[in-house]
Amino acid sequence: MVPVRAGRTGLSPIISATRELMNWLCRRLSILAFSSALLASTIGCRSTDNSPAPTLPASIKAIFDKPAYKGATWGLRVVDLTTGQALIDTEPARQFFIGSVRKVFSVGELLNQIGPTHTYDTPVYRRGEVTPAGVLQGDLILVASGDLTMGGRTNPDGTIAISNWDHNEANALGNADLTKPDPLAGYAALAKQVAASGIRQITGNIIIDDRLFQPFNFRNEFNLSPIFVNDDVVDLSINPTSPGKLAAVQYRPHSAALSVSNALHTTAANTTDDIKLDPELPTCIGKPKCTSTISVNLPVNYTPPMTGQWPLVRTVRITEPANYARTVFIEKLQAAGVKVTTPAVAANPTQLLPSKDAYATYTRVALLQGMPYSEDARFIMKISYNIGADTSLLLYGLTQGVDNMKAALLAETRNLQLNYGISPAHYMFYDGSGGGETTATNSAVTHLLADMSRRPAFPQYQAAFPILGVDGSLASVTAFTSDSTLAPAKGQVYAKTGTYITGNDAGLLLKGQALAGYISTKSGKKLAFELVVNNVPLKNLPDVIQVFQDEGTISATLWRDN
Repeated sequence: MVPVRAGRTGLSPIISATRELMNWLCRRLSILAFSSALLASTIGCRSTDNSPAPTLPASIKAIFDKPAYKGATWGLRVVDLTTGQALIDTEPARQFFIGSVRKVFSVGELLNQIGPTHTYDTPVYRRGEVTPAGVLQGDLILVASGDLTMGGRTNPDGTIAISNWDHNEANALGNADLTKPDPLAGYAALAKQVAASGIRQITGNIIIDDRLFQPFNFRNEFNLSPIFVNDDVVDLSINPTSPGKLAAVQYRPHSAALSVSNALHTTAANTTDDIKLDPELPTCIGKPKCTSTISVNLPVNYTPPMTGQWPLVRTVRITEPANYARTVFIEKLQAAGVKVTTPAVAANPTQLLPSKDAYATYTRVALLQGMPYSEDARFIMKISYNIGADTSLLLYGLTQGVDNMKAALLAETRNLQLNYGISPAHYMFYDGSGGGETTATNSAVTHLLADMSRRPAFPQYQAAFPILGVDGSLASVTAFTSDSTLAPAKGQVYAKTGTYITGNDAGLLLKGQALAGYISTKSGKKLAFELVVNNVPLKNLPDVIQVFQDEGTISATLWRDN
């Protein structure tokens, strides 16, 4: 089957794209899984209670048995965090497709490794001397640190700006709600610091050093690197005008690195909507006059999906982040009064970079402090930010002395086995975000969650999860509130969503919809749980909404009955 991107339908599940499996990793993990299989039944995930779990409650079984789930497989494991007892455990040996629930591992492991207050700071160095007149006779180099937001999501109070309908999935979901901070704020701040250091003119080049880790092919869209501008997308905000006229289209960031041409026409009421971006993945970034065009038709009475409000949002991928960042930085330097002689639009000249260890402290002329990783974790988990999760795994790899995705995955395998007691026989991961046919047993997921609950960073970890009926990917999961006995569960379930859909002309298949996290129950218990269903036939993508709502009702039932 061909993978299909689907709308978030109020839950922000990120629809995982099928990709070519990393054969070397699969072979390696298969060997590890085989060698550990003999131990899995005894040490597996270090279950603290081997007694049989109670029968599945009738109210939950009734949802499992709905006609819509005929032929599907449900799994549910619920663990009392105080006693370690498994209260419910169905399909304990099955590896389920879990999609973005995989992020609970990659984010949790990095949070434990570096601590919630750690920041990824971005320095700028000069290479060359500065004359008394303020002329830098040489190059200016921005060294990418893996800072996910580069100051572009910082609220006035220092927290991270998050929208329940995030622009990272605008094209898949059909809309988004843009955050308010200036996405180029960090680059502007760095440029002002450069000017404040006394530099008035730069005779050399402007270079982005993006060698922190090796590029990673992100879902065949672009090569992920440690430099970011606006989450590596350009946002288009669209409003209808009157039939026969062009729609109103604005875009941000506004830069010579990539412009947007408007050929989208407002059409009569009730006509067919058809919005195209050409290209959606532009390969020209770093070349002059790089342009993407939005075109075709927007009915005057069109109702924006998801938010129900204008503007309608679409995005164009920044496929060459270093080239784009270089142009933006030059533009901000010029705005700060620094004369730059090199062309603003050009390929990032990495061939001019010095060795990685050549940067002397005294040559640093600017520094952008990143947000605490606890805030990055909220960003990744609340809206299921795939790029952020993949970057987190790569950053974790750096703490283990490796600089690429394949090696980071192997380092994670060792870490989960040695420091968390989770056998590689219980999962299969292909990246940090849940791409490909990511699988795990419920025991692996709940064991990780239970372990995290005992770690110093747990308050920040739990706070990063979406909250049932309140925010993030669970903001619109509210059907359970129609039952007065379940309604108080709102705000008491912290859980990560994960979705994996495939499809072709014959129909769609929800290969995996998962929900995993923590519940503070009505009686005062603290629970960790994973709830997942695999292989649900769908008539259309909106059918997924009911699956999300059913999982919300089940989690609210767990709150009420435990």
